[in-house]
Amino acid sequence: MFSTLSAWLRDFGVERTVIGFFAWVGTTYSIKVFWAPVIDQVPLPLLDRVFGRRRSWMLVAQLGIALGLLGMSVSDPSTQITQIALLALLVAFSSATQDICIDAYRIEVADDDLQGAMASTYVAGYRLAVLAAGAGALYLAEYFSWAIAYKAMALLVSVGVITTLLVPATEQAPRVNHWQGPTFSSRLGSWFAAAVVEPITEFFRRYSGAALGLLVLVAVYKLSDVTMGIMANPFYLDLGFSKADIANVTKVFGFFMTLAGTAIGGLLVLRYGIRRPLILGAILVAVTNLAFATLALVEPNLALLATVVSADNLGGGIATAVFIAWLSSLTSRSYTATQYALFSSLMTLPAKVISGGSGWLVDQFSYFTFFAIAAALGVPAIALSIWLWRTRADESNARAA
Repeated sequence: MFSTLSAWLRDFGVERTVIGFFAWVGTTYSIKVFWAPVIDQVPLPLLDRVFGRRRSWMLVAQLGIALGLLGMSVSDPSTQITQIALLALLVAFSSATQDICIDAYRIEVADDDLQGAMASTYVAGYRLAVLAAGAGALYLAEYFSWAIAYKAMALLVSVGVITTLLVPATEQAPRVNHWQGPTFSSRLGSWFAAAVVEPITEFFRRYSGAALGLLVLVAVYKLSDVTMGIMANPFYLDLGFSKADIANVTKVFGFFMTLAGTAIGGLLVLRYGIRRPLILGAILVAVTNLAFATLALVEPNLALLATVVSADNLGGGIATAVFIAWLSSLTSRSYTATQYALFSSLMTLPAKVISGGSGWLVDQFSYFTFFAIAAALGVPAIALSIWLWRTRADESNARAA
């Protein structure tokens, strides 16, 4: 959604510095750990009885996404940039909430030995949605209007709603009533300790001295990839490519390369385990950013763009599938939503904060400098992935059931 948003804003002449600031809207994905305990523990009235904990929260989140996209479809970037920012925030918050629910559902519905396959399927579904909201939106914007493009994206939310209604409810770990105590403050404190503090302390107990290193790896693994994302479409437009060219190469063709990457990632995990493919993924993400830096220096042509984008999507697909499988293996089934939200928040927060200044960096220096810095940000992920492989620090006595 945010790559399409950046293209929309740039198409209306919005400055790249302002577009870069919109990356901060995406920090909602990085702070979702703050409301994940509510989703983990609090049932929605009426809906919870009918659909269960995960599906009821999914439905509410999908409603928020649809309303935000509809609001954006009737907004003008030239005069209503603040309104668009607020609606983008609604979409981001609702989408982050949906992610919490889907991640928890995905982990709870399958056994540990199937998490690699679940991760690959999850990424494939995500990329299909990106194809629709990316290439589909760009095609509609090119041949009709941005308003129609955003209305179409809002309509596509119905696919998620139908899926939520059709899938079975998961069997979650029994929830203990922690809302106990003589006063409201004591009951609130008891709930907070059980819903927020305990999932975090359980992780540190399980992984002991290695826990901090694991969390740092979570925080830096996607740093290089996410940082460059917000400037990708403005970069393609500034090179002189049309929206149709961008859709054809980066969305449609790139989509199939990502699917190939996720499939390869799943096979690598099956064949070699998680740790060595994790190193490969980190290296590929950093190296492909260097390819974008090279693209910024040479005469642009469609074949070269396709080559660079293919490498980027293939490497990104491998890295994402392996990384999600690894994150899933770290969670306890007793605190699925909260712990995975903690991991995925850490995964994106540093990159979202840094990417907010990406437009300023391009304006002050160049696209080459920006992509070179983005590639350098991948070095810590490579180093920590090698540390994980050598120490096997992510092994615990047993995954909590």
